[in-house]
Amino acid sequence: MSTLNTASNPFSLMMEPERVLKAMAQSAQLRSLRRHKLHPLDKPLIPLSAEELARQAAEEDAQWPDPHAPDALDDYLMN
Repeated sequence: MSTLNTASNPFSLMMEPERVLKAMAQSAQLRSLRRHKLHPLDKPLIPLSAEELARQAAEEDAQWPDPHAPDALDDYLMN
């Protein structure tokens, strides 16, 4: 098999990883790439103020009906 066909066939490249690593080491284009690692999930969380946390809790509580209301059981059973 010719070198051109081997280089364009990904399955043959998987069978010869040494050849791939050698070609990568000799590539000027690959050596000129800048390398940096990005870890987007490692960003520190921005802390919320106590007022903001209380506001969020109040909003979450407001979306649920009061389970102790007189008609709460009827509303639950009817839905």
